[in-house]
Amino acid sequence: MQHGKYRFIVGFLAVPLGLYALFVIWPFIQSIYYSFTDWTGLSPEFSMVGFDNYSRMLDDDIFWKSLQHSVMFALLVPLVTLGLALFFAFMINVGGRRRRGGPAITGVRGSGFYKIVYFFPQVLSIAIVALLFQFAYNPDSGAVNSLLRGIGLDSVQPLWLGDPNLALWCVMAVLVWSTVGFFVVLFSAGMASIPAELYEAALLDGANRAATFFKVTLPLLWDTVQSGWVYMGILALGAESFAVVQIMTTGPGGPDYSTTVMVLYVYQKAFRDGQAAYATTIGVALLVVTLAFAALVMKLGRRERLEY
Repeated sequence: MQHGKYRFIVGFLAVPLGLYALFVIWPFIQSIYYSFTDWTGLSPEFSMVGFDNYSRMLDDDIFWKSLQHSVMFALLVPLVTLGLALFFAFMINVGGRRRRGGPAITGVRGSGFYKIVYFFPQVLSIAIVALLFQFAYNPDSGAVNSLLRGIGLDSVQPLWLGDPNLALWCVMAVLVWSTVGFFVVLFSAGMASIPAELYEAALLDGANRAATFFKVTLPLLWDTVQSGWVYMGILALGAESFAVVQIMTTGPGGPDYSTTVMVLYVYQKAFRDGQAAYATTIGVALLVVTLAFAALVMKLGRRERLEY
């Protein structure tokens, strides 16, 4: 059975690895190469300029603003999203009261319905979600300010997306709302696989719900949480943040660059300003930030693997 094993494995891996190298690795290499040129993206002609684009990037105030906003997205959005998802999943699977004649560990009533409700935003395209919230945040006719007026808070009518101090937080809230349901279902599946005997033993030892969560659920679910943290951080640094900022904000990226993120800045420089080489330079910086974030999460989240 060992005869020809490696040729068999190589035969299966050659095509997918070749496609990955062609469509993922090679574009990365091209981007790094073009970052050392003055290519406009509109002409096949370009010349090498060395580190001029990187020097320009380090002196670019808008780049530093976009970097700050992207780092905030990467740190805060996964923290809030996964925190809410863990809480909701725990309540759905473990947080209910014991019913007469039922198991000692159970979720809240209607837990199946709550899973559907939480997952519903995943059915919608992120573009549709962004448009819906753009209308909701409208200061004149939007649902949010209309609700505030309806409960007697006529004096509290923020501009939301028009306020530089609120716009970024409004965008991050939309990203949390649109993604938390996916992780609720993911963590619920993980919690459902944890043996009920562990929870029952913890309750017999006098542990309350909070202690049960931190001593039983979270350690056994940690690998899933860590993977979700990396995945959510990449979403917050990439396509998801670009979509909501591009669709919802004025400019887009405004007001006064208060919501500009790195991926949006790459798009603007490449397709609006015709500065493809400088855009690839910012893209290289975004790649470094993404890899650093993933490495940091994997390093800080490393712990002994628990099995059950």
